[in-house]
Amino acid sequence: MPDKTPQSDAFWRDYALHAKVASARYDVVAFGDSPGMATELANLVTAGIKRATASLLRDYASTPDSLPKPGDHVVMVDGDGVPRAVWRTTEVTVKALVDVDERFAWDEGEGDRTRAWWLDAHRAFFSGQAADEGFAMHDGIETVFERFEVVWPLSIAD
Repeated sequence: MPDKTPQSDAFWRDYALHAKVASARYDVVAFGDSPGMATELANLVTAGIKRATASLLRDYASTPDSLPKPGDHVVMVDGDGVPRAVWRTTEVTVKALVDVDERFAWDEGEGDRTRAWWLDAHRAFFSGQAADEGFAMHDGIETVFERFEVVWPLSIAD
């Protein structure tokens, strides 16, 4: 997870002031494993296409309280670390990677938006993570399926 910056703090403050959100708590997220992927996926969010994301449950093992939950806010940054949107988590489900359904694959908004494409892409992505981190990748690996709604800026919200 990227660190908070003065830029992300200012972006959050603008949203919180407008929405009258009293909490100062938010996370910062950049999608993927490269600046190019972060920007590509941020563009899908700002275009209104991407409204879901998936990560491995094991990524939260050292800080279980950081597991996303409905109502959480996230400042999404692109590959240059520029804040592009604030989202509010609406749903979180933990289940096996292979249990992804067509609706979630569509909501994640990547590729041709089918379950088959989603599984192929996520198997490849998580296999790379497994190779880097030294764990076994398999279809039953516990995966966090998160849906969200963009709440800031208002011009890109549904």
